[in-house]
Amino acid sequence: MQDQNQEILFLVVIGGLLALLLVGFIVTILFLYQRKQYRQEQELARVKEEYDQEVLKSQLEIQETTLKSIAQELHDNIGQVLSVVKLSLAVLPIEKEHQAYAPLQHIREVLNKAVYDLADLTKSLHTDRIAQIGLVESIRFDLETLRKTGLMKVNLDVHGEEYRLGEQKEIFIFRIFQELVNNILKHAKATEIAISLDYLSEEAFAFSVRDNGVGFDMQEKKNSLSPLNGVGLKSMRNRAKLIGAAMLFTSEPGKGTFVQMELPLLRNKEND
Repeated sequence: MQDQNQEILFLVVIGGLLALLLVGFIVTILFLYQRKQYRQEQELARVKEEYDQEVLKSQLEIQETTLKSIAQELHDNIGQVLSVVKLSLAVLPIEKEHQAYAPLQHIREVLNKAVYDLADLTKSLHTDRIAQIGLVESIRFDLETLRKTGLMKVNLDVHGEEYRLGEQKEIFIFRIFQELVNNILKHAKATEIAISLDYLSEEAFAFSVRDNGVGFDMQEKKNSLSPLNGVGLKSMRNRAKLIGAAMLFTSEPGKGTFVQMELPLLRNKEND
């Protein structure tokens, strides 16, 4: 009887061990399966991220090419036509006493302004110019054009000595700057705008824009269901992301808006 009980106990122990081994095997299989699935999901996410980045990069490159073509077309065609009209008006034999003299002078002034404004616009759009004169001068040029309009007080601070960040990075940062200024002109109702470029840090380049406009509710903008709401912010963040920069938007209704971008310099040593 004792031998039989021992056999039963032995079978129970063996059965328990087998059950534990089976459970352990099943748990291990599930763990390995989940781990493999997690890795696959990570790989799919990485591939999707790379694909999205490539698509976005292609779109922005096409946009830059289009802007460059438009700038060239404006300069070669419309600019030349305006110059011809300007010269034609200049040689008209009209005396000061003629009743058409004063209106003609006004037309000449308006035409001169149109020629200069068009020249400024083509310079701002042309990618090659941004690469040639650098980020600081490109921004200073656009701000000087804005200052001449008298729409708002403009201030530019450059901290440290400018160094090149790389052609693509500087073009993207300049387009972000233009997008910010455009948003301020369209929506902010600001009277002052301050731009700061910081070349002092050895670890990161910093760029910021502050205005004293009406501001906006960040959470409301984020939760908006309108497909057009926040498109500009998303576009700027996408540009920043492509060059490895981070952007921070701070705004409250009635308190203006502050935008800061930081670009790590570890990747840019070859351009220092």
